[in-house]
Amino acid sequence: MESKIHQLYKKVKPFLGVISVQFGYTGLSIIGKFALNKGMSQHVFIVYRYAIATAVIAPFAFVFDRKKRLKLTFSVFAKIVFLALLGPVICQTLFYTGMKYTTATYARAIDNVLPAFAFSMAWILGLEKVNIWRWRGQAKVLGTIVTVGGALLMTLVKGPMLSLPWTNGNDHQESTGPANKQDVIKGSLMILVGSACWSAFTNLQAITLKSYPTELSLTVLICLMSTLEGTILALAMERGNLTAWSIHLDIKLLAAVYAGVVASGFSIYVHGQVMKEKGPVFVTAFNPLSTVLVAIIGSFFLYEAMYLGSVIGAIVIVAGIYMVLWGKSQDQLGSKSSGEKVVPTSQNMATTNERITTSNQEFMAINVTSIKSTNGAA
Repeated sequence: MESKIHQLYKKVKPFLGVISVQFGYTGLSIIGKFALNKGMSQHVFIVYRYAIATAVIAPFAFVFDRKKRLKLTFSVFAKIVFLALLGPVICQTLFYTGMKYTTATYARAIDNVLPAFAFSMAWILGLEKVNIWRWRGQAKVLGTIVTVGGALLMTLVKGPMLSLPWTNGNDHQESTGPANKQDVIKGSLMILVGSACWSAFTNLQAITLKSYPTELSLTVLICLMSTLEGTILALAMERGNLTAWSIHLDIKLLAAVYAGVVASGFSIYVHGQVMKEKGPVFVTAFNPLSTVLVAIIGSFFLYEAMYLGSVIGAIVIVAGIYMVLWGKSQDQLGSKSSGEKVVPTSQNMATTNERITTSNQEFMAINVTSIKSTNGAA
């Protein structure tokens, strides 16, 4: 009974991990938007976010990774520097700046091109195998397209506004949407470029984990480098504006702490664990889920108007995610049953090594027995 429960937990663990991360991102979109509305600099916000993440995760990495921590080579260090630059510094600077020009729901919806970018990059880099002539390969490609289509539908097609009782009578500044069309275009372009950078970050993280498979230590190093690089950028962008660095017991501090603990340290660590087993495409496939959650929660707390197009788009997004996950699950089953080449992960490699060791031991035992029987016969 316990073994069955353990096997079930192993199956659902990756799903629980990425879904919990999306809930964390949802909270960040809401709290972060509040902080930005209060005048917090997005550049300073990123510095505080990753400084807190480093301070929180470092003790755990020191305790749990001290026996298995690998030597930090120049190649791995260069990848970490590039990871920090791609994801936390460039991507999030562009994302939060784009959010300032738009709304939390709009920014998160545009960000849903991430699965398409990540899927394409993983396919090109060989991290994701796609047999386009089989149903499972077609499901992954079509599911990615459907997911992006749902995000575009959610963004571009409004339809009638839904009359929700908790938004009636609230004249919040975000209920009318972005200030003007020029701001929307500027913000959308920033978020799109940021999504491309985060897709590259995700794939590079998967590659780095193969040569440095200690998730906690890697998380700390990424957060530390993000703090240093983000500080350089923030000092350049906020030069002469010392008040941008001031922080008090208010929503700005809450946003920094929440982002550092939940949306940075926790999310990077969980993504690293799931990537080792499922790959980068699985992780990013759940990204549109946060769009649905932000749209719902944003209507409560930010009084953002919800339209019929957003609801239909959310349904399409969920359908696209299901298609991608079905394709990946069939991919694994098909590879095992038909003997197709399986994408090498750390778990697969470990299992293969165990089998090779066992086979070698059996082969040696057979040889020893044969030698003894030959000597006895002689």
